[in-house]
This record gives sequence, structure tokens and C-alpha cells, in this order.
Amino acid sequence: MFSLKRNRSDTKPKSNNPLSDFPSKSLSFKPLRLVLSYARHYTLILSITALCMILLVGVQLLIPWIIKILISSVTELTDFPQTMGLITRLSLLVLLIFIVRAILQFFRSYLAHIAGWGVVADVRKYIYEHMQRLSLQFYEDKQTGQLMSRVVNDTDLFEQLIAHAIPEVFVNGITFIGVSIVLFTLNWELTLLSMIPIPFIVISMQIYARYVRPAFRQRQKELGDLNAMLNDNLSGIREIKAFTREAEEMKRVSLGIDRYRQSLLRALRLMATFQPFVEFTSSLGLLIVIYFGGKLALQKTLPIADLVAFFLYLDLFYQPVRNLSNAWEQVQGSLAGADRVADLIKEEPELTHFPQQYELVNRAAGAISYQNVSFGYTPENPILEQINLEIPAHQVVALVGPTGVGKSTLVSLLPRFYDVTAGCITLDGQDIRAIKLDSLRQQISIVLQDVFLFHGTVRENILFGKPDASEDEMLSAAKVANAHSFITELSDGYDTLIGERGIKLSGGQKQRISIARAVLKNAPILILDEATSSVDTETEVLIQQALERLIVGRTTIIIAHRLSTIRNADKIVVLDGKHIVEMGTHQQLISRDGLYRRLYTVQTHINAIQRHETDI
Repeated sequence: MFSLKRNRSDTKPKSNNPLSDFPSKSLSFKPLRLVLSYARHYTLILSITALCMILLVGVQLLIPWIIKILISSVTELTDFPQTMGLITRLSLLVLLIFIVRAILQFFRSYLAHIAGWGVVADVRKYIYEHMQRLSLQFYEDKQTGQLMSRVVNDTDLFEQLIAHAIPEVFVNGITFIGVSIVLFTLNWELTLLSMIPIPFIVISMQIYARYVRPAFRQRQKELGDLNAMLNDNLSGIREIKAFTREAEEMKRVSLGIDRYRQSLLRALRLMATFQPFVEFTSSLGLLIVIYFGGKLALQKTLPIADLVAFFLYLDLFYQPVRNLSNAWEQVQGSLAGADRVADLIKEEPELTHFPQQYELVNRAAGAISYQNVSFGYTPENPILEQINLEIPAHQVVALVGPTGVGKSTLVSLLPRFYDVTAGCITLDGQDIRAIKLDSLRQQISIVLQDVFLFHGTVRENILFGKPDASEDEMLSAAKVANAHSFITELSDGYDTLIGERGIKLSGGQKQRISIARAVLKNAPILILDEATSSVDTETEVLIQQALERLIVGRTTIIIAHRLSTIRNADKIVVLDGKHIVEMGTHQQLISRDGLYRRLYTVQTHINAIQRHETDI
């Protein structure tokens, strides 16, 4: 029996998600809240950025006032040398202001980008961490390209919000308030008249937001679809060439590109409508000031210098309004991306969470028990019903039966790729749901029929089973898997790049590397999902030898299609129609007139025909 250590401080999985601080009811969070929750880590940087922006506003407000002083001094010229000295001092002051403005613009831009890309990096890390916690059932109807688009493309828009849109809104809001105060000091009546277009612009922004965010969201969806399509086609390029589907796939990808272009143009059309409206409306304010300001100047109630300053400040007054229209577009685009990211984050892991979970301290003995286990991907369509199966430690159990009866699903329940919908599975008498997930899976090695190797070297793929293994341990594992000899014959031996999914290797070579990976992991429980079904006879012998070495001292579950490979199993379990229909040794099952005997007889007959044809 293994020892259990209660995980007292971690009864609930920890997460670096800032949203975990909020109550569960708030998980219907608004997208803006989602983005800002990650920005909290950069409060100091954003505070310095805000200070720079406030100083920038103050610096910009000085320029028109200096020009007002200059015009007043020139028009009221009394002493030429004294006035010229004032002009010189004002010029030097403006030069200093420009230098300070350049320095502040640098810090405002760079610090905002540090915060923006920091938020993007944090969100991406959390999304990936979150996706790793989701069960395999979540991925079964998802395209890899779509998920990649949410991790990369949608989060990319957060930088626009943090580094561009929000600073723009902030600085332009301050500018608007500051300029308004200055304008009121110059002439309050003219200032109120110049504000007439503002309500129309605010209303237009609300209407714009209602339509443009769905357009941006659709744009991001089409981009995700395009990424998914390209990912599928590039992964399946060999099949496309083999079936001469280049022209058809080109049409399909072209349609995807056109759909993305059209969705993008729909969003841009709304933007192209909104911006001119804001420009036109703000220009009406200038028209009002020209008329009424000119009238006041003509009536001598407004000094010329004040009128010129009013016009200069008026440009600063409407500039924030125009800039806000651009920032509003970025806000809506970013929130559309945040909508899609929020949908992904709200996906909850489908595995049952026990309030108290334990960590395995010692190596498990490997006794497994399926007790009244039922499972279905949907409640109304069960795949397995009332499965009862005892697997003593260190025994070899084979699962057989027609295709589609749930053999792979049954073994997938053990490492909790899925959770049972009824009953329970125990490991050494402990419900596996009460064991921490990573601790449970460390006790299990899996060798699949469809081997997945990562792009990298042979060494990296073997060490995937135990990254801290020594060179001798890795070499020993490769030898046990009958892989050492062919690896040493590769161009760079263990440092040979094998390509994506191990494309440079044969099926048998990939299989032996996966076995070496399992050997190196050295887990007490081994799952073999028909590891020899798609290789030639000679390679099968090598793999079978490797597997015989691997299963020694381990609890082994074998999913078998070639029944000749499991004759020596301690127990053979026959599944059919959602249930276990037979169980026993090979000899016991052959002596009965059941499903196993019929399957074995058919396979023996087919093998005899194949050997006869080979002899001919």
C-alpha cells in the first residue's frame, strides 16, 4: 500500500488567476473587468505612466498660453529691447518645454507598453494553465487553431487596451478638463457655445459601441477559423498531396481568407462611418467659435490675444474628442477579444473535485478496482454500464472486444482523463478522485497505438518521461525498448531532430521511443493501447520483446486487437454492448462458446490465410 499525505493547504487548486480573488458569482465578469484584473500587477508602472501623462497635459497647456503672452506683448509694444528680451525668454522656455515633452512621451509610451505586454503575457500563461486543467472531453469538439487563436490573437488585443486605448482615454480626459478650465477663464460664454457638439458625440459613441463590438468579435472568430483551417491543412499536408486535394483545399482556404476579409471590412466600415461623424461634429464647434468669437472681438468685448489663444486651446479641446473616437475603436476591438478569452476562462474543469485531496508519498502497489462504474460523454448516451473489475497488483489484464465497445474509454478513466458518471475506481483501496491529479498520473505510464512525439531530438522525447534522468538511465531505457541500436544509426544519434510528430521516423521506431519514454518514467501501472497493431512482423517482435521487459513488476492493462499477443495475460476481460460479458484466462475463455472464442477463431483463420498467401 502507498502512503497518503493530506494536502491541507491546498484543498482547492491554486491559481495565479487574478480573478480568483473575486467571489464566484462575479465569474459572469465583464470583459473590461477581466483585462483590468490582470493590470493590477503593474500598478506602479501604470501609476508612473499616469503621472507622465498628467505632466504631458500640463506641458501642452503651456504652449498656447505662452503664445497669448507673446501676442499681448507684441501688440502692446512699449519698449523694444525689453519686449525682445521677453520673446527670447519665451523661446527658450518653449524649447525647454519641447525637450521635457519628448522625455515624458518616451516614458509614457515605453512604460505603457511594458504594462500592456506584461498583461498579455500573464493572460496567455493563465489561459494555457487553465486549458491544461480542462478534461479531454473539452478538446474533443474543439479545433487546435481556434484555441491557439484565443491564446495568441485575442490576447494580443489586450496590449492595445492597456498601452494605447486606456492611456489615450486617460490623457484625453485630463486634457479635456484642463482645456475646459482654461477656456472658461478666457470666456465662459464662448466655452459653453463650443460644447454644443459634445452630447451628440457621446451619444454616437454609445450607438457605435453597440454595433462595432459584435463586428470585432465576428472578425476574431473568422480569424480563429482561418487559423484552425491552416493548422489542419499543414498538419495533414501529406494526406492532401496523397489524395491530390491541393486545388480543393486551396478553394477552402481562399473562402476562409475571404470570410475574414469581409468580417474585417464590416468592422472597418463602422469605423469609417464613426470617425468622419466625430470630425464633422467637432468642426461645428469651431464654426460656432468663429462666428460668435469674431462677433465678440468686433464688439471689443474679447481681446484679440484672448481670441487667438481661444482658437489654439479650442484645437486642444476637440483633439481629445477626436482621439477618443480612435481610442473607442481600440477599446471595442480589445473587448471583443476579451469576450472570447472570458468564454474560455469560464470553462470549468469537468473532473470531480473532492474537497480534500491527498498526495501519494510512496510508490503505489498497483491494485486497481472498478466498482459499478458507468460512463457516458453525455448522460443520455452511456458507453459503459455497471463495470466491475478487480486487477490485483502486478497482474497483466487484457481488454478485448469489438471496435467501439469502450475499451480505450475504460482505461482512460484510470488516469482521470474523464471521470466516471457513476460508481468509483480505486487504487490500492483509495478512490482515485481523492488523490491529487498529478500525483495519480505519476503512477501511470501509457503507450498508445497512435504515438505522439514532439518536434525536437530523440533525447528530448525520451526524457519527456523523466526530465531529470541521467544519461545512463536514458540509455538503459532505450536499450530495454530495443531502440538504442537504431538511434545510434541516426545521423546525430540521440541528438537527431525527428521533425513534427516524429515524421522522420518509421512507425516502429516511434513506437519504441514511446516505450523507452514509459520505461524511463518507471511507473507502477502501465497501459498499453494496442502498441503493435500497425507495424511489420519483425518490428512487432522487437516491440513485443521490449514490452515483455517493461511489464515486469507492474500492473499492466493491455488493449488488444491481436488476440495472439495476450495469451499469457493473467486475466482477459471481454467487453460488448457497454458491459463485461466474459472474464478469465485464455484457456478458460477458449473452452467456452462465447464472444472471445469466436473472435479468436476468426483471427486465427485470417492469420492462416495470410501466412498461406505469403508462402505462395
